[in-house]
Amino acid sequence: MATDHDATAPAEAPVRILLPQVLPALVVGVGSALLFLGISTLADELQSVLWETVPDALDIGRYSSLWMITVLTVTGVTVGLVVWKAPGHAGPDPASEGLGGPPLPPLVVPGLLAASTLALAGGVSLGPEQPTIAAAISLAAWLGLRAAPDVPGAFWVSLAIAGTFGALFGTPVAAALVLSEALTGQPGRGSLWDRLFAPLLAAGAGAMTTQLLADPSFAMGLPPLTDPGWEDLLAALVVATLGALFALLGCYAFPPLHRAFGRLRHPMLMLPAGGLLLGLLGALGGHLTLFKGLHETKELVGSIGVYSSGELARLAVVKLAALLVAAAAGFRGGRVFPAVFLGTAFGLVVQALVPEIHPAVAVSSAVLGVLLATTRQGWVSLFVAAVIASSPAMLALLCLASLPAWLVVTGRPQLELDHQGRSRR
Repeated sequence: MATDHDATAPAEAPVRILLPQVLPALVVGVGSALLFLGISTLADELQSVLWETVPDALDIGRYSSLWMITVLTVTGVTVGLVVWKAPGHAGPDPASEGLGGPPLPPLVVPGLLAASTLALAGGVSLGPEQPTIAAAISLAAWLGLRAAPDVPGAFWVSLAIAGTFGALFGTPVAAALVLSEALTGQPGRGSLWDRLFAPLLAAGAGAMTTQLLADPSFAMGLPPLTDPGWEDLLAALVVATLGALFALLGCYAFPPLHRAFGRLRHPMLMLPAGGLLLGLLGALGGHLTLFKGLHETKELVGSIGVYSSGELARLAVVKLAALLVAAAAGFRGGRVFPAVFLGTAFGLVVQALVPEIHPAVAVSSAVLGVLLATTRQGWVSLFVAAVIASSPAMLALLCLASLPAWLVVTGRPQLELDHQGRSRR
């Protein structure tokens, strides 16, 4: 008969269960980082050819309107060819894909990565996160289930997600936050940290690999806020809420725009048309509204005081339109990186209109609101905003600012559709 002590003893995962997870976690974490770095490096090299070498050889402006329209239209054509002809058509419709999901067949991965690389290099306003995570999940699950058939596929999926998040952000913290959200309420033996043990190790391995081989940084060079006051708290609450409302406009516009491109039916019509529209938007907004947006965000922050509020508003509106068109037309890519630029531009609009607001408060609060609206990933939104602020004193303000912004976005459409083309909420 069990004693009272036995009945109340916590069910903890023993060390003998956790230790065998170390090697798979390290392998998947490093592999995910190498996949991310390889795709990023290839895209950067191709981007340099398209936007520097060729226009210089032709003696035309690198970011002239004609060149932007030409390159983005051609990018639409080449991505359309990949989506049309590649096995599995480069994966499912990206409008209905988030950061994760079930493993894709391995044959789909080459087309997905090729389409993503071409879009990144060609100036499409999408990031590398969604295709890279999907590819890492597919490869980790395929190889892992062959190496260890008795291990559940969900284990390999969690390692791939964590490892890629660690590589993308250069730190395992974001992966831990995302997975803690995913694991909340799931049944399973052991504590939350028992279940996070292997994914967090994979995230750390991915982050360290990126740190050793590259220089990832979301720090934008904002002047730090060292002594926040009540006026800073009020500004953070208001700006985060306004940023969320601004991004929600795009979330409401996304389904009808997606349906409009869907009427074209064929990728060789949808993607070239999307590329042409992106080129026209680039000509309207300038080169800062192109690409995934991380480098452009740093350039924008480094030019505080240079742009008027009207110019900044134009950048924000054009970037929002470019993000919507890119996602609706079927380009393969993620939405977190361009949303960071979008939030930064919106925050700088507010700061230009109300110079008394500290730039770190305006930018990080706006990024928080925009990410909450577009992703509904609360922890990731808070993490990215805090990293951009580069000021520990901002963390309390951002935590409080997330609350009214969340009240605005919860239950509203997000920038992702279900497989029937309806907004997820």
